[in-house]
Amino acid sequence: MGDFLDPVTALLYMTAIAGGPMETSDLSHHILSRYNAELEGIRSGVLQMGGLVEQQLQNGVKALTTGNSRLGEEVARLDYKVNAMEVSIDDDCSRILAIRGPTASDLRLIVAVIKTITDLERIGDETEKLGHIASRLASIDRPTDQYREIKHIGELVAEMVHGALDAFARLDTEAALKVARRDRIVDEEYEALQRQCITFMMEDPRTIRRALDVLWVARALERIGDHAKNICEYVIYMVLGKDIRHLSIEDVEKQLAVLRAGRAPGNAGATTGN
Repeated sequence: MGDFLDPVTALLYMTAIAGGPMETSDLSHHILSRYNAELEGIRSGVLQMGGLVEQQLQNGVKALTTGNSRLGEEVARLDYKVNAMEVSIDDDCSRILAIRGPTASDLRLIVAVIKTITDLERIGDETEKLGHIASRLASIDRPTDQYREIKHIGELVAEMVHGALDAFARLDTEAALKVARRDRIVDEEYEALQRQCITFMMEDPRTIRRALDVLWVARALERIGDHAKNICEYVIYMVLGKDIRHLSIEDVEKQLAVLRAGRAPGNAGATTGN
C-alpha cells in the first residue's frame, strides 16, 4: 500500500477510472499532430524573421537615399530583434532534433531552416551597416544623383530577398532558381558602381570619403544578394534533397532537369523515398 505507482501504471490506472483504456492510435495521432505543429512553427518563424529583415533592408536604403538620419539610426538599433529571432528559432530546431529525431524530408527542413536563419541574420548585419552609414552621410550634402545607383541595386536586392522568402514559403524550386539567377545581375551592377567610384576618386580627391562610403554600401547590398541566393539553394535542397552549393547556375539547371526527369511519374528509375 505504501509503494508509489510507476508513471506508466499510474497513467493506465487513471484512464481506466476515466472510462476505459487509451487507444494507441489516438496517442500516436496526438504526438504526430504536435510534431507537425512544431515543424510548421519553425517555418512560420523563418518567414516572420524574413519579413523583419526585408523591412530593415528597405528602410536602410530609404534612409540613405533620402538623407534620413533618424531612420538610419533606427535600422541600426533594431538589429537586435533579428539576432533574437535567430537564437529563438535555432533553439526550437535543436529541441526538435533532440526530442523528435526527424528523418528524410523533415530532417532536410530542419537543416534548411538552420542555414536560412543564419543567412537572414547576416542580412540583418548588412542592413545594420546601411543604417550606420546612412546616418553619417545624412550630415553632409547629398550628390545631385541622390545615390541613384545605390537605390537601383537596393531594389534589385530587395526583390531577391522577397523572392527567396516566397520560394521558401511555397517550397517552389523553380522560383528559387529564378531568384538565384538574378545574383549575376547584382554582381554586374556592383562592379559597374565600383569602377565609377574609383573614377570619381581619381578625378577629384575631395570625393574619396563619400565614394568609400558608397562602396561600403554597395558591397553590403551585393553581400545581401549572395545571402538571398544561398536561401534559394537551401529551398532546392529542402525540396529535392540536392546540394547545389558551389555550382554554376548552368550546372544546377542541368542537374535539376535530370533529377526531375528521374522523379517523373511512370519513370522506371523514379525515386520513391522522401
